[in-house]
Amino acid sequence: MDRYIVDPTWYSSNYKALSLLAFQRSEIPSTPSRKEEEKEAMTIKPAVRISESKLVVKDRTILTGVPDNVMATSGSSSGPVDGVFLGVVFDQENSRHVVSLGALRDVRFMACFRFKLWWMAQKMGDQGRDIPLETQFLLVETKDGSHLESDGGDEENQIVYTVFLPLIEGSFRACLQGNADDELELCLESGDAETKRTSFSHSVFIHAGRDPFRTITEAVRAVKLHLKTFRQRHEKKLPGIVDYFGWCTWDAFYQEVTQEGVEAGLESLASGGTPPKFVIIDDGWQSVGGDPQEKINDQDEKKQNQQPLLRLTGIKENAKFQKKDDPTAGIKSIVNVAKEKHGLKYVYVWHAITGYWGGVRPEVKEMEEYGSTLKYPMVSKGVVENEPTWKNDVMALQGLGLVNPKNVYKFYNELHSYLASAGIDGVKVDVQCILETLGGSLGGRVQLTRQYHQALDASVARNFPDNGCIACMSHNTDALCW
Repeated sequence: MDRYIVDPTWYSSNYKALSLLAFQRSEIPSTPSRKEEEKEAMTIKPAVRISESKLVVKDRTILTGVPDNVMATSGSSSGPVDGVFLGVVFDQENSRHVVSLGALRDVRFMACFRFKLWWMAQKMGDQGRDIPLETQFLLVETKDGSHLESDGGDEENQIVYTVFLPLIEGSFRACLQGNADDELELCLESGDAETKRTSFSHSVFIHAGRDPFRTITEAVRAVKLHLKTFRQRHEKKLPGIVDYFGWCTWDAFYQEVTQEGVEAGLESLASGGTPPKFVIIDDGWQSVGGDPQEKINDQDEKKQNQQPLLRLTGIKENAKFQKKDDPTAGIKSIVNVAKEKHGLKYVYVWHAITGYWGGVRPEVKEMEEYGSTLKYPMVSKGVVENEPTWKNDVMALQGLGLVNPKNVYKFYNELHSYLASAGIDGVKVDVQCILETLGGSLGGRVQLTRQYHQALDASVARNFPDNGCIACMSHNTDALCW
């Protein structure tokens, strides 16, 4: 199946390779011999290199004071791109590491960082301390130089753009952050106390060029060739809904959506001269319920004062989407109305990647085969710093019913095959970043995310062949690059 997650900035289709330059980390003697000087004069320097504890990009210094335990590896095996992978060696194994990559000053940058668990935003700055926690993309621009492509043929005087892409390496996920000393730091974490490591070789990819758009595209292509886990936009099958105007029920009804409400919305849009060709029936159609009262009574006072977190209790729709005269018709009834009466081409429905916000409720007879167990999210330090309210979030306090990763394909396939049999064409899969918080004792965040997404991809490919899947609340690199 084609990967369904699309990032409009990263996955541009205009690619033109730069010439490949060999990479090596070198220390140049202060008093070289004549032979060494002649040899150096005949050598083309790599576009990106570490030399004398500096990260040098097209002869411009980007980072200073690069520590000795930060290592660089040529990106030549990942395509014809002037880039390097950075890695780090630590003295002790751990499930979380933070290390300086050097000081970042006298440049301008744009960072894409997670201001919430689910979402990314951008921030501009000109020194290392301005780089937010949970930065997943960093574009650095040299302050000196010209924006003109030719600039009289003087390439030495042109603006240089350097892109930093923190990656997935093994069971660890990388991100960037700044500190008070203007240092750019690399944070590596597995999300599982038992999943530890001491050395990394391909945790960040760095590429540089004079066209920021082409530089980003080439960097993403190099990472794609290295990881072999995702495709770029031009390589993907786009679902048919992208060519049509449609309507999502969320803003109109939130969780109070009903079959009658969906039909009323379609009629309203048509009467206003904007008939939709697809509809997404958002949260509110599923069979859900809270925990049994005896479990609620056992919880502490803070949890008891919260609204119960609802969990999935069945595969099929709830009573709001069952016709009184023919309950067996189920959600197929509104699908038929949408397509036959209102001329819609596509009907999608919503579900969380864990089934529902509170997951799948354990010990429910209809759902026992999926092996759901209650797990409590362990949110990373960077996310909690950016989003302090997570400490009292209902999911953090009441936990989620997580389907056993060994059974998650069975869960998705049975859910999706039921929907497909009712004429549903695709799904909007929400709450995706929650997986990174549930990897404890399961091999870590990357491993759990990979297992769930592989199962989801396989089920969507089998049941919705138009690649009918929308990813939502999914702005972590675990999901983008697993």
